[in-house]
Amino acid sequence: MSFAKLGLSDPILRAIEELGYSAATPIQKQAIPVILSGKDLIAIAQTGTGKTAAFVLPILETFNQDRKLRGKRIRALIITPTRELATQIEANIGAYSKHLNLTSMAVYGGVDTEQQKLRLIAGIDILVATPGRLLDLAHQRALHFDELEFLVLDEADRMADMGFIGDIEKIIERLPATRQNLLFSATMSTDVRTLADSFANNAAQSIADDSPYKNAVKKAGNSIVEVTISANTKAAPTIKQWLITVDKDTKSALLSHLINEQQWDQALIFIEKKHAAAKLVSQLAKRGIIAEAIHGDRSQAMREKILADFKSGELKYLVATGVAARGIDIGKLSRVVNYDLPFKPEEYIHRIGRTGRAGETGEAISFVAMGDFKNLCAIESRLNHLIDRQEIVGFPVRKTVPISILNYVPKNNRAT
Repeated sequence: MSFAKLGLSDPILRAIEELGYSAATPIQKQAIPVILSGKDLIAIAQTGTGKTAAFVLPILETFNQDRKLRGKRIRALIITPTRELATQIEANIGAYSKHLNLTSMAVYGGVDTEQQKLRLIAGIDILVATPGRLLDLAHQRALHFDELEFLVLDEADRMADMGFIGDIEKIIERLPATRQNLLFSATMSTDVRTLADSFANNAAQSIADDSPYKNAVKKAGNSIVEVTISANTKAAPTIKQWLITVDKDTKSALLSHLINEQQWDQALIFIEKKHAAAKLVSQLAKRGIIAEAIHGDRSQAMREKILADFKSGELKYLVATGVAARGIDIGKLSRVVNYDLPFKPEEYIHRIGRTGRAGETGEAISFVAMGDFKNLCAIESRLNHLIDRQEIVGFPVRKTVPISILNYVPKNNRAT
């Protein structure tokens, strides 16, 4: 479906055409008309499905009219878990609103508040914020919410995982009752459902949906709509997935070998712990491979520089913790590497979705040690297929990883 059929005006259509957008994705097709109709929306969709445009474009359309903002006021508030994601969303807003007379801004921790407070004095149409910094600014009376029209909670499941639910509840208490609520999440956890339920006054009633994408749509009364884009139980066909079984003490040597022997042009390397990220960068450097690490302890200025270098291609290898990698959006990223296999299948799908985007081909490589067996079973069960295994000459495995059981259930989850 073309964007012109979704009720967007010419200035917005011009901007997205200049960005190369041709047809709406499933989440955009479902969400944009709902938001333009004024209803609250709860949307479950994986990262990489075009969800940022799904909520930003209709907000821009709604605001596409002359209106003078009062000082320190905002019209739309987008709350997101990390600094990187906040800056990425704000950059998208700037691109989408290129031909509109609207203002946007991102606020987050790790930088001085004074410049942010100064920019807020004149008022901002769309504010993108991390929860902690938003509360700090609110406590300092640097902004007021009495003219707020939209609240967007983006990556709600990640914010729940990071312990932000309490902060979000404090923020919501400050907001006007009359507003349009939009919640976007990759999964519907208990905490996310609690937030979602706070948007609705009535229990949702299921209705059939004849979408060719087999989306499930629910409506509650006439004010809230819930849209679930069919979960990514398998990766995009443009992503080649494979794994290597490895002993933990040979991981860094194996990574160096692959980079050199296969002449990787670029790689986003996921690792679980920030101290391990710094250690891996050091190990790669000893083998003549220049890499950088991004994690929560790096300064905001350093994180922004590293990301800019990686996006430009000047930096070839980026080691990132899962949380820090939120907001990394590179159109033609060649490959991702799960140096540490994630604990949750959803996180695996999220990670590999960083490559093979917008029809491009990509590669996802996972290092799997004996201790990762349960996680591997869970991931392959979600994918509903085994991931191709490859052996690398010169890297024999001492602790063999068994072939996965697709219907494997951990002992503590089995019925007694």
